[in-house]
Amino acid sequence: MTFLIIGGSGLLGRELVRQRGGRATTATDSRSLDIRRRDDVFALFERLRPAVAVNAAYRQDDWAITADGAATVAAAAARTGTRLVHVSSDAIFGGRPEPYDEDSLPGPTSAYGAAKAAAETAVRGLTPDAVIARTSLIIGDGDSPQERLVHALATGVRDGALFTDDIRCPVHVTDLAAAILELAADPGRHGVHHLAGPDAISRHRLGVLVARRDGLDETRLRPALRAETALPGGREVRLDSTRTTAGLRTRLRGPGEFLILNAGPPEPIVRG
Repeated sequence: MTFLIIGGSGLLGRELVRQRGGRATTATDSRSLDIRRRDDVFALFERLRPAVAVNAAYRQDDWAITADGAATVAAAAARTGTRLVHVSSDAIFGGRPEPYDEDSLPGPTSAYGAAKAAAETAVRGLTPDAVIARTSLIIGDGDSPQERLVHALATGVRDGALFTDDIRCPVHVTDLAAAILELAADPGRHGVHHLAGPDAISRHRLGVLVARRDGLDETRLRPALRAETALPGGREVRLDSTRTTAGLRTRLRGPGEFLILNAGPPEPIVRG
């Protein structure tokens, strides 16, 4: 089975490649494939005729990549009969105390969230059998944007603060990649699926846990309130993944499990 990973140089893309173990897998990055170029995307799909494609490509400040590019990938998948898994984000929601499940309607309050919501609309319209995998903050073993920010703040390389009222449901990249591959392999799965960790946590608390794991000075992580800023996007965005994960063998862990002092790189936990 030919497997195509678009956005293969990112944190999630690299982990998908690793877990595939080289089995008939092609991964692209922005240098090898510009998904803003429709002809190039269609040519790649025609040449590879992949059985499955995972679109993990995005750029927060670029509508053409995040929204239009996703639509182009979906159109190419539809033409070649490729099963598509599109990676989306909790940024499509505007924030509220109650969790969002798979039936919740998008209500973005940022340009990035709007681009992600538009991408979902295009994917659902062009490839009704596709999986749309919404996720939250993706954490790795020191190599995610959130972890790099914590290191920069805790070592004084960068000045800034972490919000105590900005709530998300972080997930470890190994768990997320395993769950995506499981969904990709199940032709009975389609539509929206939530793949986030079970624990709602503030960005500041998450930073403290990262600092403790990595032996950094957590007292240098200054708390602040996002409500006192003009930053766009929702503050409290909790993804309810209960429905999706009930049917998965892969268990999505929260940061209380995977951010353990001196622990080695975790592997995804698979049930039974």
